Amino acid sequence: MCLIVLAVKKHPNYKLIIAANRDEYYDRATAAADFWKDKPELLAGRDLQAGGTWLGITKGGRIAAITNYRDPASLKVQAPSRGKLVSDFLMSTESTDAYLNDVIQKADQYNGFNLILGEMDNLYWYSNHGEKARKLSPGIYGLSNQFLDTPWPKVIRAKEAMGRVVSKGKELIPEEIFHVLRDGLIPDDKRLPDTGVGLEWERVLSPIFISSPVYGTRSSTLIFIDMKDHVTFIERTYNSDPDHPTSVKYEFQIEP
Repeated sequence: MCLIVLAVKKHPNYKLIIAANRDEYYDRATAAADFWKDKPELLAGRDLQAGGTWLGITKGGRIAAITNYRDPASLKVQAPSRGKLVSDFLMSTESTDAYLNDVIQKADQYNGFNLILGEMDNLYWYSNHGEKARKLSPGIYGLSNQFLDTPWPKVIRAKEAMGRVVSKGKELIPEEIFHVLRDGLIPDDKRLPDTGVGLEWERVLSPIFISSPVYGTRSSTLIFIDMKDHVTFIERTYNSDPDHPTSVKYEFQIEP
């Protein structure tokens, strides 16, 4: 997952809105979002290479998502899969605090990550690049491949767009948010971050929606939780063909 925008208690009808793009190599085997056969309470896509996921929610209201922290100079070749941090939490019965404490104790084993997890009314963000866990108070947040709300152009642009959607105060229209997630604008070079991948890749990775011959935005996911704890989950999968996506939609009531 390379871009996540959250609106936490900022809409009159929804306590939580999540809009996210998963960016990955096209040849990495992936299963589309579904309830997992080995964990029927868990709704998420699945990384078929390592077994974890990048974003998911359970019928009991546990939520988790992850982005990589881009730092190629510190790459650990034998590090465990970061996606298992998400799926392990979603399958766990530990409290959010207890699980976070466990993650913090072993965080240096992993390549850089940003983790969002908790319940719909109790979400936290944590990065293993020297930042303490932070509870998300009401607000609009953006997360890409550095820290929460790092002002990269794509993060600023996505947050501003989410702010406009939320400010309407009306029933959410999924297509409006999917349109935001399909934004392919490449910023001027002078606005690009320097994360150690070279200017050409910084350009490729800079839009909200990424497209290149081998790597890009594989899917976009929306999660809406209304004031009565009804969940709407929509995933649109692009893989290497953005013009012919496939979609799945699920709705359920959270039952703690």
